[in-house]
Amino acid sequence: MQDAIRRDVITGRLTPGDRVTEASLAARYRVSRVPVREALRGLESEGFIVPRPHVGSRVAAVPVADADDLFAIRETIEVSTARRAALRASTIWSGDDTPDEWFVQRREIASLLDEGDACLVRGDLDTLVDVHDRFHLAVASLAASDVLQRLLRHVTWNIEWLYSTDPHARGSRLWPEHRVIVAAIDAGDTARAASLMGAHVRESRLTYLARYEGRGTSADPAVAAAVDERRRTP
Repeated sequence: MQDAIRRDVITGRLTPGDRVTEASLAARYRVSRVPVREALRGLESEGFIVPRPHVGSRVAAVPVADADDLFAIRETIEVSTARRAALRASTIWSGDDTPDEWFVQRREIASLLDEGDACLVRGDLDTLVDVHDRFHLAVASLAASDVLQRLLRHVTWNIEWLYSTDPHARGSRLWPEHRVIVAAIDAGDTARAASLMGAHVRESRLTYLARYEGRGTSADPAVAAAVDERRRTP
């Protein structure tokens, strides 16, 4: 239930300021009020729902003011997941560790890469956005860190939410970089995997901040300068 309501908030089916009650959501999703009550508590802790005593809760505002920090946090997390995934790969190829789940996860990543390529060919950007997020979460799974997976999942939800009014703004230009990142992970090259992933996320950050001029600036002087340069470029 919590996943379904969160998805409707992120995709804009439930918009900021919408009043939500246990009764209205129970009717919307055709369930009893008990799972809705539990879901609302969870969504309040995640920041998607704002409680309003005696008048019903409301959908929170999209965290636009936090965009720069969200991307910065995502970069820190994903650099760690890429590094740890590459380190894990190096131990597997050396014969020190051969867990079956690693190969299952790696096949999932290969499938996602093929699916993303197919989306590009047919111009299906809606599906590509979903495949993109699943790819990054799959890399986190490859890193075998429950903590990093949980952190990345929460940040990913919020960044998806940032794009809710214009999902195609994410575009497709950066998709080919994923195969290069995976190649570095497969090679067990921790430094290169981390560097490539960091550059990939920073590019997304710059693109978002430059596209949505007036929605806030970066606290990082280097990022702010790069954003300003991008805005001046025709």
